[in-house]
Amino acid sequence: MHLAVVACGERLQETVTMLKSALIFSIKPLQVHIFAEDQLHDSFKGILDSWSFLQTFNYSLYPITFPSENAVEWKKLFKPCASQRLFLPLILKDVDSLLYVDTDILFLRPIDDIWSLLKKFNSTQIAAMAPEHEEPRIGWYNRFARHPYYGKTGVNSGVMLMNMTRMRRKYFKNDMTAVRLRWGDILMPLLKKYKLNITWGDQDLLNIIFFHNPESLFVFPCQWNYRPDHCIYGSNCREAEEEGIFILHGNRGVYHDDKQPAFRAVYEALRNVFKRHYSEKEFRLHQIANEAHGIVCARKGCSGRSLMLGSSKEAAKDQTHNKKSQHPAPLSGVFSRYQVWPLRAQSHQETWANPMQFCRN
Repeated sequence: MHLAVVACGERLQETVTMLKSALIFSIKPLQVHIFAEDQLHDSFKGILDSWSFLQTFNYSLYPITFPSENAVEWKKLFKPCASQRLFLPLILKDVDSLLYVDTDILFLRPIDDIWSLLKKFNSTQIAAMAPEHEEPRIGWYNRFARHPYYGKTGVNSGVMLMNMTRMRRKYFKNDMTAVRLRWGDILMPLLKKYKLNITWGDQDLLNIIFFHNPESLFVFPCQWNYRPDHCIYGSNCREAEEEGIFILHGNRGVYHDDKQPAFRAVYEALRNVFKRHYSEKEFRLHQIANEAHGIVCARKGCSGRSLMLGSSKEAAKDQTHNKKSQHPAPLSGVFSRYQVWPLRAQSHQETWANPMQFCRN
């Protein structure tokens, strides 16, 4: 399984926390591709090399690179370096399939599960993303976009699963020429045509591409890309209500402010994983993924199958043991408004988090 992320500016800690969530939950080994500004490389190496007790991942570091012509324009498109994701199929030429995620992503179940969606692609599909909105009345694209976008409400590119072999081979329909263009040939003409009309940078360009090539996109449900937008105006991710939250996307900076306390609580719990040196044996005892553990972030008094599977007495016992052993369980902790516990689910298909508890109201 191949995982890619792009980190620039002040995104080092977010990226490291995302990687922790990926590693503690995932079952099969991971190959991680980190695209980062040069000044961040030493920090990434120092942190990731300290995780030598892990035998479940390898990583590669890459500089931020854009086509030489218009490189500055690409780098400044939307957030710093965000458009790097558009060029991953052209840079990682030997990688067949890839999961790209933003730095503010947290995995709440194994990457193996979203990776398995590649098998559900039909013969024409090359990539998978979640809708930008489920409720058109609060959708951004259908109300404000000045360019084509996919479907009724557009798609969000914060979690993007790609069959890059197919992406490199495909000739894309477009509104610039009657001739179909390959991935490497379509990006710059699109930017030139729409740069004055796009707001969300590379995500808008992806929406334009898949508007003209809808048969190429596999759309997965919102619980694979659960964002504050799904509960700011009430809960509007039905699949997450029924099955739980699988991937948490803390956009709008909610990991670092008090606007969405549940998002921040989960982020801080995962940020504190691997605070000390673990042996491989110790990590195996704590590894949530291989034990099919989950996260629940719940308010006091709430109930339901997606809430804490063990009793509060068992959770307290676990914490007492952790204090005595001085080996903190990766996700245990009590927060002022929320409790976050590692759970022993009966299988990795168990619900991981209750979206009804992520809405502050």
